[in-house]
Amino acid sequence: MSNVDRAIQHLNRKISEREHSQTITFDDFLEILTVQPESVVRNVFQTFHDMVHTFVDAGSDEYPDDPESINYVNYDCRNLFVNDTDHPFFADRLFANRLINHVDAMKGSAQQNKIYIFEGPPGSGKSTFLNNLLLKYEEYANSEAGTRYEVVWRLDRRVLAQINEARLSSFVDRLTNLLGEYEPGHADLSDMKSTLYRNGDFIEIACPSHDNPLLLIPKRDRRSFFDDLFKNDEFKWKLFTEKEYEWVFRETPCTVCSSIFDALIQRLPNSIDIYHMIHARPYRFNRRLGEGITVFNPGDKPMKQNVMTNEQLQRKLDVLLGDSNAVKYLSSSFAKTNNGIYALMDVKSHNAERLLELHNIISEGIHKVENVEENVKSLFIALMNPEDEKTIDGFQSFTDRIEFINIPYVMDLNTEVEIYRNIFGKHIDESFIPRVLHNFARTIISTRMKATSDAVLEWIGEPEKYGQYCDENLQILKMEIYTGHIPTWLTEEDRKRLTAKRRRQIIDESEFEGVTGFSGRDSIKIFSDFYATYARKDKLISMSSLNTFFSKLHTDFKEMVPTGFLDSLLRNYNYSVLQEVKESLYYYNEERITRDLLNYMFAVSFEPGSVAVCRFTNEKLEITEEFLRAIEGRLIGMVIDESVRLAFRQETQKEYASRTLTQEILAEGINPAETGLFQSLHERYIYNLKGKVLEPFLDNANFRRAIKDYDTEDFKTYDKRIRDDVTFLINNLCAARYHYTKQSAKEICVYVIDNDLARKFPS
Repeated sequence: MSNVDRAIQHLNRKISEREHSQTITFDDFLEILTVQPESVVRNVFQTFHDMVHTFVDAGSDEYPDDPESINYVNYDCRNLFVNDTDHPFFADRLFANRLINHVDAMKGSAQQNKIYIFEGPPGSGKSTFLNNLLLKYEEYANSEAGTRYEVVWRLDRRVLAQINEARLSSFVDRLTNLLGEYEPGHADLSDMKSTLYRNGDFIEIACPSHDNPLLLIPKRDRRSFFDDLFKNDEFKWKLFTEKEYEWVFRETPCTVCSSIFDALIQRLPNSIDIYHMIHARPYRFNRRLGEGITVFNPGDKPMKQNVMTNEQLQRKLDVLLGDSNAVKYLSSSFAKTNNGIYALMDVKSHNAERLLELHNIISEGIHKVENVEENVKSLFIALMNPEDEKTIDGFQSFTDRIEFINIPYVMDLNTEVEIYRNIFGKHIDESFIPRVLHNFARTIISTRMKATSDAVLEWIGEPEKYGQYCDENLQILKMEIYTGHIPTWLTEEDRKRLTAKRRRQIIDESEFEGVTGFSGRDSIKIFSDFYATYARKDKLISMSSLNTFFSKLHTDFKEMVPTGFLDSLLRNYNYSVLQEVKESLYYYNEERITRDLLNYMFAVSFEPGSVAVCRFTNEKLEITEEFLRAIEGRLIGMVIDESVRLAFRQETQKEYASRTLTQEILAEGINPAETGLFQSLHERYIYNLKGKVLEPFLDNANFRRAIKDYDTEDFKTYDKRIRDDVTFLINNLCAARYHYTKQSAKEICVYVIDNDLARKFPS
């Protein structure tokens, strides 16, 4: 065999395996149903839900043990909107949660016909979102995991021979000749997804509305049929009780299928013969051909004739059934997307007319084709700009059937940064000192936010107390909440006051943001200008560059940014990098800290002046006021009111006696170093130690010079202690946690020292 023949055969085998839609008998269909009931008993809403969750992982919650969690999850939507797409769409955390919640609600309740309108301002990526969503839906629906079945009638001449010769002549022979008598100018049967062809002793007729074969079981018999078919397992219980499966017992087949069924049952003595003629095949989706997915752009003109029929076929059917009212072989374009997706790319021009045309269809689930009612159970999706809402004004009954889902400009700073990386390349990070790129995104997003937040103000009360870390409108704080992060600079009291209700109110405010300010297109253009201006091989982009760009080079941009925001952003940056340097310079003896805390927990139950052997460390303790104060100084600070110190000691003693010793250690056998009190004290101890870690180096000129000379020959001239401290500091900053390079780590350390940040932000 030649290479050409081998390549052709291999290609043919792959295409056949992937594309071949084998028709199976009704019995085989039921066998598949009993083995995979949840995948077979699905309508478009359930399939859409499964598709989304196939491409989107379960997501993660940074605070899973928080009793005030609102399940605001970090979903990874890249497989759905980014990977293997021509134009990626980046769903920020807010939109991803919004979308997943709607998708779950779509599946978990009785599906009513609605239209889901994704509304957002120009430049928010609506069209890209919908194109990618439909691309992945088509891919999933045509895969094995997404397979659904549709009805195919396979009329058997041998069975139909039981009908008397007159009936046979008026039924089979006329139906066999339909294709041969097709006349140009009439609607092609293939356009109605009802292609007929003769295959030996059989004639196949595909359902024009893509009905699930289960609908050909009479409604009144379905419950008993499924009761006999399924074992008493979890799926059977869900099928009979849950709202998402109500359609199985409520819906009816299309008029073509039901009329053929009625005609046969009147002519055949045994209904089993009818079900032998009912077959199933995978419902194949093809957006370009309008099969299962139809998308209309505003400029697409309406079809002159939306009713698809064939007068010759209709006459023969009338003769065939002996009754001109028995079957109306009519169809419309809506049949092609029944149990599929019908989408309007923008509600303008002709699409505004199409939206209004959907009024009765969405309300009743029925479309009138002349005097025949056509079932329409599709997923209707539309895109709309806010100013186009006037299209549906005055249609209250229609409005009630609309589910609005906002697609605003990106409000999550991490997603905004991902967009820059995607467009300009991931290498852009190498040009920035860490945090500066994200602060550019914060500046852009600040223009999209409302000036004030009632929910945040009700929570914080007095924004002035966070003046060192945040702007007066608390936008920086709100951005952190949007990313799912709770800042460490919040007081313990405010952290406790962040209840689930408050957090939900803050997230809900995002529904009304992201419709003004810099659009997605604007931000890309602005970043391109910024990057081109400041990116250099020998110098990293700093906060000074960011401030200069928005404050001096582009005063028109500055007018968009809230007053004072850039100054507040710089203060927040200074605080954040100071904490990173402190964290990276700090190292300690964990064993010594553990002994100190266990001794303190034990000692607080004794009066000063006592001597006792600690039951946890076996050390003999002279419990003096100085002993207690020394440890308390590392827990709550040396400079503190005496009453506060004593209150802390009494609270610790009460917690130790009432819970730690009696319940956790004695009753539950928990290791003293794993108790709740120990963990709380340990966190305080570490926090205060880190706060003072820079003090020995603040006025040490050699330390600063050693940082600048790091990774050079001159660095070897410094004494070992300084070399060790600087090396430890730089290595920690360059670790995965902070993403610094050697160059950026050196620059940020010098920045912290030169700007005296340790004294500006005392611990």
